[in-house]
Amino acid sequence: MASYNRVILVGNLTRDPELRYTPSGTAVTDVGLAVNDRRKNANGEWIEETTFIDVTLWGRTAEVASEYLSKGAPVLIEGRLKLDQWEQEGQKRSKLKVVGERMQMLGTRGSGGGGGGAAGAGAGAAGGAGRPMPQDSEYSQPGPAEDSYDAPAPQQPNDDIPF
Repeated sequence: MASYNRVILVGNLTRDPELRYTPSGTAVTDVGLAVNDRRKNANGEWIEETTFIDVTLWGRTAEVASEYLSKGAPVLIEGRLKLDQWEQEGQKRSKLKVVGERMQMLGTRGSGGGGGGAAGAGAGAAGGAGRPMPQDSEYSQPGPAEDSYDAPAPQQPNDDIPF
């Protein structure tokens, strides 16, 4: 039987990313993500529920997150679930986390740490330090799957119409 392990999350960072490097030189950062859900309880009242998720980012994605994101920044993470298991003081422990493979910053320029900004705002800098966002990076461009054959043909100027 085939299996599928894919997670897409939209939330806000719970802390500033702290970049570190493995002995082989690969960048890695762990970030916390708070994902909010609003639902009705049995009495019909709306309740807010927040889920906190640990996400590990690797390579250039980790470096970009460390440089441009800060606590409170809105971000979309796509990745896969991974179960970490270890033993501590004779007891077996485990934790389910996300290994982030793609990251999209959702804040707008000057959003001051990501408090505002709509989810469809694009790839503006979500960090509050006023750093410019690189305009032509792999994080601000659509992926290969988004390049479709349905793209509209370029419009011709009106002065070329013969009638």
